[in-house]
Formats: sequence, C-alpha cells, structure tokens
Amino acid sequence: MIERARLVRAGWDAPLEYERVAAARSVLDPEHVRVEVEACGVCHRDLLDREGRFPFIRLPVTPGHEAVGRVVEVGARVSGLVAGQRVATMHRDACGECPACSSGEASLCASAAWVLGLLADGGYASELVAPASALYPTSDALAPAAAAVLHCTFGTAYRDLITLGHLRAGERILVTGANGGVGSAAIAIAVRLGARVVAVVRHARHADFVSRLGAQEVLVDDTGTFHERVDPVDLALDTVGAPAFLPALRALQIGGRLVVVGNVLAQKVALNLGFVITRGLTIIGGSGATRPEMSAVLAMHAAEPFEFPVAGVLPLARADEAQRRVKAGGLQGRLVLVPGVH
Repeated sequence: MIERARLVRAGWDAPLEYERVAAARSVLDPEHVRVEVEACGVCHRDLLDREGRFPFIRLPVTPGHEAVGRVVEVGARVSGLVAGQRVATMHRDACGECPACSSGEASLCASAAWVLGLLADGGYASELVAPASALYPTSDALAPAAAAVLHCTFGTAYRDLITLGHLRAGERILVTGANGGVGSAAIAIAVRLGARVVAVVRHARHADFVSRLGAQEVLVDDTGTFHERVDPVDLALDTVGAPAFLPALRALQIGGRLVVVGNVLAQKVALNLGFVITRGLTIIGGSGATRPEMSAVLAMHAAEPFEFPVAGVLPLARADEAQRRVKAGGLQGRLVLVPGVH
C-alpha cells in the first residue's frame, strides 16, 4: 500500500485528501528514480500551490517538494544514483543541455517541467517517482526531518546569500522572516561566513530563538517600518515578500543588494525606481540550490553541524492540519510529515 495526501481542488474550503492505495507500479521511465520516502517538509510554497496562485497547477496532485528517502529502483538510463542510496529532492528537474544547465545554473533551467507538488506528484507520500535530475545524494547521518528540509532551507539560503548575494565576511546582512525555515538557515550560514546579522521577526517571542542562532541584532516589527530602526546593511534577504520588501530595500546602504525569495501574499509592490537608481541598488530574484551548492552545504554541515529548527513532526495523515498550521504562521522552523506513522 502507498500512503499519500492529495490536493484535489484549490483552496481551503476542503481538506487535503489522505488515502491509502494499492501499489500498482507502472514501468519506470528510463530517466526516472523510484524513492521510498522517509519524511517531507511542509513549505510555504505548498500553501501557494494550494491557493491556486499558479494557474498552471495540475490537479489532482500530491503536494510537497522537501522529501528524503531511499532509492528503490532506477531507470535504465540513470547514472550516479543506485538502489539503496539516500537521496533528497530538489524543487524541480533540469534538462542538462540548455545554456543555464551548461553553465552550472540548473536551478534556472528553462526546460524544467517536473516541478514537484505543482506539475508532478510530490513528497506527501510514502513513495515518490521523479527524474534523477530532481534528486541529489544526501548524508546517511542526517535525521529524516533534517535531511528532508535541507535543500529548501539551508540550500536556498546558501544559494541566495553566497551565489547570488555575494555575501562576504564583515558585511552586515538583514534577514526578514528570520524565524522561518529559510530565515533561520540564513542566520546560521551568514554567521559562519563572518557576517553581522540583523534579524527581523514579527513577534517578540521569536527574539531569543534568532539570537541563539547567532543574530547580533533583532528587530521586532509588524508594521513594515523596521528600516527606520536599523543602520544601513550591505545585503538583505527577504523571505517574506510584499509586507517586508520595501522596508528591506530602504534598509540597504548605497550599492546594497536585496535578494527576494519570499512571496507570502498575492499583492504587487509599488517600486520607486528613482530610489533604486540613485542609490545604485541591486534586486535579485532568489532560487533553489543546485547539486554542487548542496554538496557545499553538506560539507559545511560536516565541518560544523547545523542546528535544524523543526517546529514539529506529524504523521502524513495529518498533512491538512500541518498546512493549516503553517498558514496560521508564527512557527520556528519547519513542520515535517512522516509516512507510516499513525
């Protein structure tokens, strides 16, 4: 039997449907891999999928793009992955041939079509099938919850801070939504690089949490005016989106960089182009990590283990509850779903 949670129609009026179905396995595509799932994180993007924010979503679909598990079968043309190996998911596949892939930027592949939880069934299941290019080898030593969320939290933070944001030792960085999965990972990575971290959180109850992770300054703000209380920073990582984008931009010093990876609300932002031009600011759209970047993240963890903020671990049967808890906000780290537990 295969366990899975299904999003049948967009919105919050109906719950995710949990089901146990017979394992009627089809012949595996030559480029695909079958994985027995150990755990899957619940990301805010899962909520965007559920709300129909992407009109091209293919319903019904199994949500989830933060899964880890063991390979049980590989397609005839798969190389580099073998049965028994532990792997975790990327956000999507990559063609391996386009200019982006050829230059090592597989996260920007224009031909990627296997977007987990959106265009293809994802990790809210006991079994997952995906192209080999949508998976990366991960450590056997990591706990299931940590291994599941590593790519979407630490991997995203690593890429957005280092590859895209060019963070350097001695710089000041501001992180919005610092108590969340990506935000808390960004604090840990920035501190290791020798940066000074200014963490922005909405509620005072998160202040001790982000301070313990290494943030030297903490701003509690739910009004979008935190830029008025901070000295200018070199780099800002916005994991929230519209409510925090403009104050994060205004917190930058002349020549500063803003990497945007959050998009919690479906609203547009009115941008003063003159402000951006006269201050020589750079705005960068964030994205998920590549395989080489994940190798670097795993090496960082091996050298000095990360702390993995996990807000809770729930049985897969409670996937709908997990998404609603994420929607309610205020979590410290990620919720993780585990199949086979009742």
